[in-house]
Amino acid sequence: MYRTGSLILLLRHSRLAAFLALGACGFTPLYGGGDGVQANLDQVKVAPIPDRTGQELRQAIETRMQVAGNPTQQLYLLTVDYGLNAQGIGVQQDTATTRERFIANASWRLSPIGAPRQVLASGQASTEDALNIIDQQYFAQTLETNTVDGQVADEIAGQIVQQVSIYFKAHPAG
Repeated sequence: MYRTGSLILLLRHSRLAAFLALGACGFTPLYGGGDGVQANLDQVKVAPIPDRTGQELRQAIETRMQVAGNPTQQLYLLTVDYGLNAQGIGVQQDTATTRERFIANASWRLSPIGAPRQVLASGQASTEDALNIIDQQYFAQTLETNTVDGQVADEIAGQIVQQVSIYFKAHPAG
């Protein structure tokens, strides 16, 4: 029988072995692989996205892309079309809604600064989330809706940044 300390040591060694095995099979990390993906992400300017939910999405994208702060050299423009819709899915006999689904869709385009019609890459991102609507005060429901809006924007931002990173991994600058 293992003691707790021995078990922790065994787990650490097995994680290290698994990590080393990934390198042997040709696996390279998407970010920080020494190939300039993060350097390229730092050079992306995110165009303004309309509405409050669009501003949340833009901020989430910038937070993920520009880890060193605002880009010092902007070479790329990321344009995002974003839509967030809510739909009542739990409807009672008196037509009161008890659950609301939020569906977010985004399409994005990456182009060189100064040549917005020259699309280097494009893609789609989508996600869903929901919240229960219980007899709440308006303020509490607004807070919950704002939380879901932020979670949805964060998920969409993650998908977009991952797709842009894959483009930069396949097309290193140089």
